[in-house]
Amino acid sequence: MQPMHTPRALLTLTAAAILGAAGGAAVIGIAGDSGTTATTTIVAPRQPQVQVADTSGTLDAQQVYAQAKDSVVYVTSQTDQGEGTGSGFVVSREGLIVTNAHVVEGATTVSVKVGDGATLPATVVGRDESTDLAVLRVQDDAGATFTPLTFADSSKLQVGDTTYAIGNPFGLDHTLTSGVVSALDRQIDAPNGYAIDRVIQTDAPINPGNSGGPLLDDHGRVIGVNSQILNGGGSAENGNVGIGFAIPSNTVRSIAAQLAADGQVEHAYLGVQLAPTESGSGAQLAGVAPGTPAEQAGLQEGDTIVALDGAPVADADALASAIGAHKPGDEVRLTVERDGSPQTVTITLGTQPQQPVN
Repeated sequence: MQPMHTPRALLTLTAAAILGAAGGAAVIGIAGDSGTTATTTIVAPRQPQVQVADTSGTLDAQQVYAQAKDSVVYVTSQTDQGEGTGSGFVVSREGLIVTNAHVVEGATTVSVKVGDGATLPATVVGRDESTDLAVLRVQDDAGATFTPLTFADSSKLQVGDTTYAIGNPFGLDHTLTSGVVSALDRQIDAPNGYAIDRVIQTDAPINPGNSGGPLLDDHGRVIGVNSQILNGGGSAENGNVGIGFAIPSNTVRSIAAQLAADGQVEHAYLGVQLAPTESGSGAQLAGVAPGTPAEQAGLQEGDTIVALDGAPVADADALASAIGAHKPGDEVRLTVERDGSPQTVTITLGTQPQQPVN
């Protein structure tokens, strides 16, 4: 697997400043035998609030596995370069399946095995490289229906929560691993160079072939889609070192619904590069891409965005999330500090291009 360099991301639905990872470590896409993506991640976890956990109705590992295993999918994709494998899971009785976009990148044909069932052909309904998510559709000729997994609210996760991963690492189907939520609000690069934010870090072992599979909580609900691993050696083939990343379920639900409906996703787009501020508050502009909504509104390098629609902007990640809550064509009101003086700018958000504009 050869790493692919990705450029610094511009602010879009999921983009924010990339500050680099310590020690030369690389985050590696884990699509099994298909291509991988070398990326970096911000070490900026959310500070959890200490609460007494409600353990009512929780399941043990055996119960989670029994409840979820028949909804987990073994994905095989054929490309011009050969065969790739990954994981996925059922999200509708009619046979819609969620996986990673990189699992089926360049696929000429795709087949899936749901649980212990037969291997069936599948079609790619849509892919969104900006969030590394894809939706497939499989139909059993016998007219059978499928059992979907349910989603949890990923915004309610806390560090220390139990996690379970089910997938097909190195082709070993129906593999269960367990761990905890190690950190929240991490950031990783998507295959097209934008950033995916609010990512879950877990120490549940995930490896090549786990890509696209579910990360589950102790109720058997999906809290994320396993996507990448951190490996100090820079190669996913070396396997797991206890640091994996999953796209949060709230992002997955939104993107999967759009892909199922339209086959594509349009992300709101501002068109700026961000840097940390000296004061530690707000999002400073390290660059403004030409022809973007930001340039058209008169934003300049060195400006600091301190509020959006009247709500304070704590940092670059907060601005990215706020923009991500909007759609192309929405108007937003930015409070910008320039040379110590605040001013208000109204901007109509654009549509994110397929790749970041330098």
